[in-house]
Amino acid sequence: MRIPPPQLLLLGSIASVQFGSAFADKLFAQAGPGGVVLLRLALSGAMLLAISRPRLRGRSRADLRAAIAFGLVLGGMNWSFYEALDRLPLGVAVTIEFLGPLTVAVAGSRRLLDAVWVVLAAGGVGLLALRGDNHDIDPVGIALALLAGACWAGYILLSKRVGASFAALDGLAIALAVGTLLVLPVGIAQGGTALLHPGVLAGGLAVALLSSLIPYSLEIVALRRLKASTFGLLMSLEPAFAALAGVIVLSQHLTGILLIALVMVVTASVGTTVTGRAVGSAGNEPQLSA
Repeated sequence: MRIPPPQLLLLGSIASVQFGSAFADKLFAQAGPGGVVLLRLALSGAMLLAISRPRLRGRSRADLRAAIAFGLVLGGMNWSFYEALDRLPLGVAVTIEFLGPLTVAVAGSRRLLDAVWVVLAAGGVGLLALRGDNHDIDPVGIALALLAGACWAGYILLSKRVGASFAALDGLAIALAVGTLLVLPVGIAQGGTALLHPGVLAGGLAVALLSSLIPYSLEIVALRRLKASTFGLLMSLEPAFAALAGVIVLSQHLTGILLIALVMVVTASVGTTVTGRAVGSAGNEPQLSA
């Protein structure tokens, strides 16, 4: 069987993540953002643990600390993003969150051109903070999306460390288990008995597959044949895919301000990827978004 081009696989991964987020949004009314993120992490973690069966014996304390930190960042990223998504349109939430990986991409650079990309991206997010979707954007939602972006930046940095010490599936499986424990209290508090409802469980399983297992599998194959620069360039399309998923699944509107902000942030990301110096490879772990 012929494997599709890696670019197509990565685009499929991005689409899966964002449409998974859109379907997660539909479950918030029943189980709350905390309940949905608990189902996503717990179900995807259980499946990966069953597949990889990671061994902790023989690991150094430094390796275990890195894996725990990776899981805490992963859990915090998913929780804060879903809470932001409950208050903001999907395209807006992802556009703001995307400041995280952009910051990592230009961190430590002293070039004027990189400063231009940062200002351009910040300007796009500033537009969303002022006005969007014909009403004021929820400031709490903005703060949560920024927190998700900060966690995403930490995820990218920690993924390389964990990926060097653990096999790809092992590292992510452990992180998902730790992340599940982190969100367990808020998940139970918001979801309650709804978490045991067959319809909610089925929806949570679909979100786990779309937002974690399917994109992870596609990225594993794609990263074997993609340069880090190409990976970063394609990931720049993530806010645009998020806006598209919001329109198709959630019937959200693309306002003029959102389109301008999307163009500014995507342009900044593409510019950073094309003109920036390499700050490392794509890493041994996939760079999944929330």
